[in-house]
Amino acid sequence: MDQLLINPGPPLLSILIFLPLAGALFLLLVNNENFARYWTLAVTGIAALLSLPILTGFDRGSAQFQFVEKHAWIETLNINYVVGVDGISLLLLLMTTFIMPFCVLASWTYIKTRVQSFMICLLIMESAMVGVFVALDFVLFYILWEAMLIPMYLLIGIWGGPRKIYASIKFFLYTLAGSVLLLVGIIWLYITNNYSFFIPDMMWQHYSVTAQVLLFLAFFLAFAIKVPMFPFHTWLPAAHVEAPTAGSVILASILLKMGTYGFLRFALPMTPEATVMMMPYVLGLSIAGIIYGGFTALAQSDMKKLIAYSSVGHMGFVTLGIFVLNQQGIEGAILQMINHGVTTGALFLCVGMIYERTHSRELLSATGVGQYMPVFVTFLGFFSLSSFGFPGTNSFVGEFMILAGTFEYSIPLALAAIPGAVLAAAYMLRMLQKVVWGGTDNPDQSWLTDLNVREIVTLTPFLIFVFWIGLSPQHFLDLMQTSVTNLLDNFTAYSSQYMAAADLIVR
Repeated sequence: MDQLLINPGPPLLSILIFLPLAGALFLLLVNNENFARYWTLAVTGIAALLSLPILTGFDRGSAQFQFVEKHAWIETLNINYVVGVDGISLLLLLMTTFIMPFCVLASWTYIKTRVQSFMICLLIMESAMVGVFVALDFVLFYILWEAMLIPMYLLIGIWGGPRKIYASIKFFLYTLAGSVLLLVGIIWLYITNNYSFFIPDMMWQHYSVTAQVLLFLAFFLAFAIKVPMFPFHTWLPAAHVEAPTAGSVILASILLKMGTYGFLRFALPMTPEATVMMMPYVLGLSIAGIIYGGFTALAQSDMKKLIAYSSVGHMGFVTLGIFVLNQQGIEGAILQMINHGVTTGALFLCVGMIYERTHSRELLSATGVGQYMPVFVTFLGFFSLSSFGFPGTNSFVGEFMILAGTFEYSIPLALAAIPGAVLAAAYMLRMLQKVVWGGTDNPDQSWLTDLNVREIVTLTPFLIFVFWIGLSPQHFLDLMQTSVTNLLDNFTAYSSQYMAAADLIVR
């Protein structure tokens, strides 16, 4: 219990979990599409504002879980309602509440049928996603982890594109397969830890190496599918291409981060020795994902598919940073999780705005729109620069820290990752060139209208964060530094006998 800092004030984390859920239940009683839009925007906006006191009240010098709420739930099974945040989960929580109002704005005119049901799905998603990042009881975590599946399945399956049924079923089955393995691991931990589901008590225990390896594999498959890491990524392009704009933004900005969050919250603290043993293989898959994602994105003509494959590469950098197991790498990985959420979410918003006008995601349909949509291509240009890590933008800081951490660990490994950054520049500049200037045979795009006020309001906060993080990253790094240091100190103490062997394997 010394890992917990009990919250003496208002139950802010519980409010953030249950406010969107209450908003969704209220919408069931109202049958008015326009009201549903404004109501959902208000609920998500209030949730975003209520997350700010958590930021301002967070003690950056403490590695404890803060704003903790603990209540008995199912006492016979020792299941409790426990929530809290630390430096690893805080930024992900804030990003979740920040993104959701803009998903509502992006859907304002995009979603024309079953608007009320769509908004209910968004609100349920927000409750589940917030809960996953703050849950400190494994049953609570698992329920919320699974609860995300159904609304996202419906978002893709009802409001998606022509192949929406295929994409939604593939997404559901892949994620469910990983969840089954996760459940097996949770049950084993429950039995081993005196029938307790309390997550902090399961960390830094002396489990046998064999048990750790099996537990790590269960965690790895569940989280690698969610990231998704190569070669578990095949559900992602289909889901992104068919999902409505808000669905793609939520997938890219928030859902993928739950996999990498799982590695940091569970795999490293609960299976430290197995993590070191499996580290070379995970690093190899990370490099494969970086290179594969880059080359595949370079070959795409569908803008959504291009951005989807770019996510495979970007998330490869994140897992690379996590599993080099040093301060620079992990801090860079957490920062890059936020960067990817901001930049890739914004790129999907841009593609959605073009799709609303041309009803096509093909680069050919958006060729040469620069002279007719100057505001749009200005936003697209900055987000594209951010995506490939241009100096001064947010992604540059994250990738630089990850590569610095990788160089500290293994120079050949870092050199193998660098082509991924070059490929990112190639596919983003190719897309930007076609959209802004096109060629000599551009289709007539004179009928296109530039961004309206709602669309500009939607994109502007993302652009602010691109340069805020890019030019002043220390504000964000300070939030996570103590928790990352504590994680690595404990990790080293519990796995030191295996670290030297792992160094020899990689070097």
